[in-house]
Amino acid sequence: MIDVTFASPWRAEFRATQRLAWPLILTNLSLTLIGATDVVMIGWLGAKELAAASLGSSMMMATVIFCMGLITATAPMMASERGRKAHSVRDLRRTFGQGLWVSVAISSFVWIVLWQTSPILRMLGQNDDLATLAGTYVRACMWSILPYLWVLLIRNFLSVMERAGWSLLVGMAGVVVNAGCNYVLMFGGFGMPALGLIGAGIGSVLANLFMLLAMMALLRTHRQFRRYSLFGRWWRSDWERFRALWKFGVPIGVAMALEDAIFIGAVVMMGWVGPNALAAHAIALQIGTIAFMVPLGLAQAATVRIGIGFGRRDHDLIGRAGWTAFCITIVFMVCMALLIVTQGDRLVSLFISAEAPVDSEVAELALSFLTVAAMIQIVDGVQVVCTGMLRGLHDTRWPMIFAVTGYSVIGMGIGAWLAFACGWEGLGIWVGLGTGICVVALLVFGRWLLRYRLGLLPEKPIGN
Repeated sequence: MIDVTFASPWRAEFRATQRLAWPLILTNLSLTLIGATDVVMIGWLGAKELAAASLGSSMMMATVIFCMGLITATAPMMASERGRKAHSVRDLRRTFGQGLWVSVAISSFVWIVLWQTSPILRMLGQNDDLATLAGTYVRACMWSILPYLWVLLIRNFLSVMERAGWSLLVGMAGVVVNAGCNYVLMFGGFGMPALGLIGAGIGSVLANLFMLLAMMALLRTHRQFRRYSLFGRWWRSDWERFRALWKFGVPIGVAMALEDAIFIGAVVMMGWVGPNALAAHAIALQIGTIAFMVPLGLAQAATVRIGIGFGRRDHDLIGRAGWTAFCITIVFMVCMALLIVTQGDRLVSLFISAEAPVDSEVAELALSFLTVAAMIQIVDGVQVVCTGMLRGLHDTRWPMIFAVTGYSVIGMGIGAWLAFACGWEGLGIWVGLGTGICVVALLVFGRWLLRYRLGLLPEKPIGN
């Protein structure tokens, strides 16, 4: 039984969690806004360019998600190190430095793969002209991956230091810089040659370089951060920490990639159903993605707060941090579910008008998908926040296995069966998505409840 009263420790934890989570949530939204800006501005070039960029972006995301998972592992590692020794410099710098190494290593491999985007897309049966244009776009923007991963690494450090507000400021500035670079390079602003889709790719590189340089300047000049000398002699080898980061990060990367894969698979299957179903799916998914940013930020905050408790071997702090993030997530996702149920038609109308016959069919399908989306809001919040809570306990292997089972086997399997064998079409795909998410949510929540019995908690200090 959890006695969540508003006694001083719980009130303090609530304040600490929300103070850390909100900048992370808004930073996630700013990164989403950068992607949305790219889509809008590329759309001004034409439908062909937008389709090519969509194909190229899908190729990039299929690889970048795994890279992000690797770097995500640095957050709980640095948090536990800070928990063990509040003023530790060397251990945090070791993990940060090897995060830089891992970023370089994985980016080098990903660049080799992405350089072959055009032949890969042709092999997958895509149109030759679109595949060529997509390959050109990817070859321009793929160089943004390394600075993006280094920005993510610095964001993790700032979160561990519980100063995530700086990430938000840099992220919002990045939105402006990205839009400005796109305008100048894509359309030939200020006398520059109009580079079209290539300009959009170069704009992404420049925006990420700007955010990286801004973050590095912050680390070098801010009184609280400069003593860590995070980029000082980072090229020195530390194979023990390098291997530990890969061992810890690979399961996170695989789990995140599988979660992303189920949505990519859903898009592919929706395309088999028809263009109206695909359009309706895009609308419902966009609404769900915006809502998802809140529990994602809470999960990131929970990882840090629990990681600090893990390092201190403070079972009470671990419990308070976990349940605080969990309860806030449940309350928010219940509100989102009610909003979708009661205002679904208005939400859909933000994306499409139901006046034309074709648009009316799309809007009707989107509403049916949103009904399922409303039902899975709570379990979606549970799965992401509990996964973040387990990461704080350095528990990543079993959540990866749960992701394989829930997303790849159950979610995709049930979705395909309902859509095509039972004739449920797009609605069946969404039910499959919901089922997979529900299974993962139950498994990770159960593992959190059994954390004592499973030995996930650190031993208490002698004398406690």
